[in-house]
Amino acid sequence: MLWINIDKSSDIPLIRQIYEQVRTGILSGEIKAGERLPATRELASELKVSRNVILEAYEQLYAEGYIESRQGSGTFVTEGLLWEQASIEPPLSLIDDAESKNTESDIIDFRSGIPDLHLFPKKIWGKLSQSVYNESTSSAFGYGNPEGRLELRQALCNYLLKTRGVRCKPEQLVITSGATQALSLVAKLLISPGDEVIIEDPVTHEIQTIFSSAGASLCPIPVDAYGMKTELISKYKKPSFVFVTPSHQFPLGGILPVQRRLQLIQLARTSGCYIVEDDYDSEFRYNGTPISSLQGLDPSKAIYIGTFSKNLSPALRLGYLILPFQLIERCRNLKWFTDLHTPSLEQLTLARFIEEGHLERHIRKMKKIYQKRRETLIKCLELYFKDSINILGDATGLHLIGEFIAIKFSDEVMNKILKHGVRVYPVELHTIKKSIHLNKIIMGYGNLTHEEIKEGIKRLSMALNKK
Repeated sequence: MLWINIDKSSDIPLIRQIYEQVRTGILSGEIKAGERLPATRELASELKVSRNVILEAYEQLYAEGYIESRQGSGTFVTEGLLWEQASIEPPLSLIDDAESKNTESDIIDFRSGIPDLHLFPKKIWGKLSQSVYNESTSSAFGYGNPEGRLELRQALCNYLLKTRGVRCKPEQLVITSGATQALSLVAKLLISPGDEVIIEDPVTHEIQTIFSSAGASLCPIPVDAYGMKTELISKYKKPSFVFVTPSHQFPLGGILPVQRRLQLIQLARTSGCYIVEDDYDSEFRYNGTPISSLQGLDPSKAIYIGTFSKNLSPALRLGYLILPFQLIERCRNLKWFTDLHTPSLEQLTLARFIEEGHLERHIRKMKKIYQKRRETLIKCLELYFKDSINILGDATGLHLIGEFIAIKFSDEVMNKILKHGVRVYPVELHTIKKSIHLNKIIMGYGNLTHEEIKEGIKRLSMALNKK
């Protein structure tokens, strides 16, 4: 007789309990190949369940090939099903590393690129979202086009022309699941193994990984207070593309002047390559109006990447690519193979959010808030570190750079800072050529209150032995 233990109080149906135990026994070898199973009436009587329960469990095992029926002889275990079980590993934590860091309530985290998550316009977004769900036709609930909803692409064309000087038509846009997917699509579009890619140094480590994983040979160009030093790119004759963050270089914060922008465009025209422009947080410019895009100077040679992770919320996972016409069809196909399309209902909600002016109002509101936090951070750094620090790249965005005169942020120093309850980020993490920016740290302030900023800099001062 089979040893089967059933629990009639369990939420798992009896059929499933019996099926699972017999299946596990067969695969583990506890129930041998060719072994005859008990008749359904016999097993039902033993387990005190309906015969129909046993019949259905057997039928499932038979349908999946675990057992076979021999006319006049009964039911037997199929031959050749012994399966060596993989060793059982300890269960993974349900909270990943990034999320667990967020649970460290006493850590003041100066992470860059995160907007104030408490001030997301939930009421407006919720109202618009409800309207979209109630008013959309059935087509919005089906499969969409890989390039995204026309409503959002049209709204973005109008918005970007007015605010960033981007010149494009709706058919040039591909809506993506954030800037990371946009960058991955660019890599698939333009990189073949061994291709040279001209890239800023330092630049986001994730971007380095995306391009190098696609087979690119990275050609780092150092940056100064004005962004990429474009006079150094002439030695590369046939790059696949040039990657820049011209409106707010990440991480050092420089703004690329028009002379350097024109040099890049000239390189693109003479070499036949493209310029990939990542415009990740340029709306938040604190002195004057936002800098116009490089794409607006020559839309035929520039690929423009934007995201709503910095000005609204990373949770939306909404970004976009603006492509020269000759790349559109290939990019649409790549997007389709990647994930079919970005969620349609969120796109429709965002389109209304933009069309009704909510995005511009939200950015104006947040710009005032971030400017005050920036001022608080600068005042605190100057108070505690006086002449021993230079502040760089603070004119735009949600972070600035602290350049310390006599400190190198080694692993030992970083651990000491963390023990004082502060998390900061060395620029060196994002460098290609090492040991040039050891005295610089990235300090984000978008998701910190004034009190957290003040306390964080006080702790940083204590960690670095400042009075």
